[in-house]
Amino acid sequence: MNYRQVGDILDMLAEELPQEFYRELSGGIILVPEAKQSPHGPDLLIMGEYVRSQMGRMIKIYYGSFERMYRHLDEQALTEQLREVLRHEFTHHIESLAGERGLEIKDEQQIRDYLNSCQISSKSL
Repeated sequence: MNYRQVGDILDMLAEELPQEFYRELSGGIILVPEAKQSPHGPDLLIMGEYVRSQMGRMIKIYYGSFERMYRHLDEQALTEQLREVLRHEFTHHIESLAGERGLEIKDEQQIRDYLNSCQISSKSL
């Protein structure tokens, strides 16, 4: 699916969410054309991220990362992946507003687990 089509799907998914979720999300939801590489490894792509900066709060979804990772999916399956990532990032936003870090801590643990499994795999080679 091309960038415009993914943007249309993302707009539809954004409309599924309650308006209250958008409180203080001043930068909105941005579909970024590029892929974003994770700093944790060459095989990891960032699909989306919640950003807090001097410019405000926003959610970025990386079209290029979805294109690389999920180009084989049909529209329905891709929509589900986009929905999952968008809701994940909104959870970061809502937790941030509440002063919570539960999902952030869980994400950090998943990265540590992944990196540990990579070290174990490379030692067994």
